[in-house]
Amino acid sequence: MESESQSIAKLIDFIDETFAEAVQCIYNSKGRLVVTGIGKSAIIAQKMVASFNSTGTPSLFLHASEAIHGDLGMIQKDDVIICISKSGNSPEIKSLVPLLTRFGNKLIGMTGNMTSFLAKGSHYVLNTTVDAESCPLNLAPTNSTTAQLVMGDAIVVCLMEMRDFKAEDFAIYHPGGALGKKLLLRVKDMLEHTLKPEVGPETPIKKAIFEISEKRLGVTAVVENNKVIGIITDGDIRRMLNERDTFAELTAKDIMTKNPKTVQSTDMVVDAFNIMEDFSITQLIVVDNGEYKGVLHLHDILKEGIV
Repeated sequence: MESESQSIAKLIDFIDETFAEAVQCIYNSKGRLVVTGIGKSAIIAQKMVASFNSTGTPSLFLHASEAIHGDLGMIQKDDVIICISKSGNSPEIKSLVPLLTRFGNKLIGMTGNMTSFLAKGSHYVLNTTVDAESCPLNLAPTNSTTAQLVMGDAIVVCLMEMRDFKAEDFAIYHPGGALGKKLLLRVKDMLEHTLKPEVGPETPIKKAIFEISEKRLGVTAVVENNKVIGIITDGDIRRMLNERDTFAELTAKDIMTKNPKTVQSTDMVVDAFNIMEDFSITQLIVVDNGEYKGVLHLHDILKEGIV
């Protein structure tokens, strides 16, 4: 681990004007970014493609050995190409490099050998030289592939900053799973299938208890002229029973909690969850322009797998 971390640290010295020009070339491209390699470098190339695609740079993977057997057809005239190879001199790379540039495509070489065939045949060269592999035989790609991965991540991050890529943009490319829900799901999306407990300020306590039980959200809003003036929770009911022997004469306004915490239907669910955590509560009243819209419950958030 120390060996690999040291190799990564040395990459900082290789972030130079050529790196900046290569990133600018990708940014200015009207085509896609094609990333190619062979062996372990091909696996790194695939990861880079995944990162580029998820952050707004349309990309595709081209396997170096398959390229010379027909897959070169996926490259279009405006595409920019990154070719990854530690040695830069493997037979497949030597065969491929002239073919990658014959139609005028810009080629960015990523290599650990700055005098290699790949380096000499590229328009821009990204240096991923490492002193040695952490493999005890100095053979298995370890430090070198980590260096390639980190250099690829550096390109990804630079392009994100140049495009002013925001969390909202990231969510567009990650709509599924917990990550997508965290970035996209709004409170209104959670209200579509939930009930809307509601009583008036003069509602007898017994009816308020029935409303809480029937709607199964552990709470009811106290609403007057469609404005929320308070809430009654399970906890309020328990405290009332502990403090009184009878409650027949009580109404909702007598035990309600005034000025409850609220959110708007357009708020992000994850922000609503953070409010619940901050105030140690399990429900939030949803209000838009003073109008009562419903209740957001912690259990519903947990069911969505957002947290």
